[in-house]
Amino acid sequence: MNQKEIIQQCKKNDYTAQLAVYNLYKNMLYNSCYRILKSKEDAEDCTHDTFIKGFQKIQQVTDDIHIGAWLRRIAINTSLDKIRKEKNTFWAEESKEIEVTVEEIEIEEAEEISIDFIKECINQLKEKYRIIVVLYLIENYTHREIAELLNLNESTVRNQYVRGKSQLASILKEYKKDELKRAHSAT
Repeated sequence: MNQKEIIQQCKKNDYTAQLAVYNLYKNMLYNSCYRILKSKEDAEDCTHDTFIKGFQKIQQVTDDIHIGAWLRRIAINTSLDKIRKEKNTFWAEESKEIEVTVEEIEIEEAEEISIDFIKECINQLKEKYRIIVVLYLIENYTHREIAELLNLNESTVRNQYVRGKSQLASILKEYKKDELKRAHSAT
């Protein structure tokens, strides 16, 4: 079954087609939710809610849309709604534009840094920065799209992204310093 046929079958409330969509996209949606929520249980709940919302609104989908991207958008919005509702997170509007230069870090043995470690570093960021960094760097949203999702000015999103990236750079620099100290003490 191709994408168009799957969407048509889902519009007819066909369980087999819905199950195929679920199996095809559940991991992608869970990962998107988890990166935003940092909680396995919350990510599972939001993934489940995404499929419910998606199948309820499937009639709105045109046959040529990429259903995975459409569901991912629902998942991210559902995750952000959960944060807004339960954690009372807010993104303060910043009145003035600032220019912050983020120094690029050179880590000679970058391949030794695991993806899991980088995820841990991102998770150490302040929540308002972490979410913007995740949406921009990992989920590939533009600053404009993030601003729309979070109901912020685009300049605020840019500033918070720069600050989050700067915090991430600092965390990675500390890691590099610690590695050098360990290397020197081992010799």
